[in-house]
Amino acid sequence: MSFDRSQPPPKPGQPGAVRINDQIRISPLRVIDADGTVLGIIPREKAMELAKQQELDLVEVAAGERPPVCKIMDYGRFKFEQNKKVRKQKHSQLKEVRFRPGCGEADLLTKLNHAREFLAEKHKVLFVCQLKGRENIYGDDALRVIEKVIEQLGELGKVEKRPAREGRRITAVVAPR
Repeated sequence: MSFDRSQPPPKPGQPGAVRINDQIRISPLRVIDADGTVLGIIPREKAMELAKQQELDLVEVAAGERPPVCKIMDYGRFKFEQNKKVRKQKHSQLKEVRFRPGCGEADLLTKLNHAREFLAEKHKVLFVCQLKGRENIYGDDALRVIEKVIEQLGELGKVEKRPAREGRRITAVVAPR
């Protein structure tokens, strides 16, 4: 049963502030069961009793409504799912790896290793090959270099944006698998 919490709840007004169980003071409440069925508008005491019978928590999901909407659910699991969503959002950073068409083989391997690390950390990687001066004539060579890099990263990532020329730059985006 999850009625006694070791950590204090967040203060009202803070992000993620949700009232649970005895923190809910308003009565009556619109209550939703754990399986999603609407139980209707019932007194707070009866809603708390229903939650205790199911060994779950009474969680206020819409405090701004009148009467407030509460759901009977496992609050620990609810917080875990919320944290999981936040963690997943943090992983969508875009990392950039730059090189030139005349880049040496050892330098290219170093850049490739950096890209592997980024992909292992679940970051997207933007490959940029910058062309300057007479290098613009050899854009096909730069395109081949990017294709070669993408081919070597095939097991770690999938191509989200194929190599394309954008002015003096050739770019491609690889996302983690």
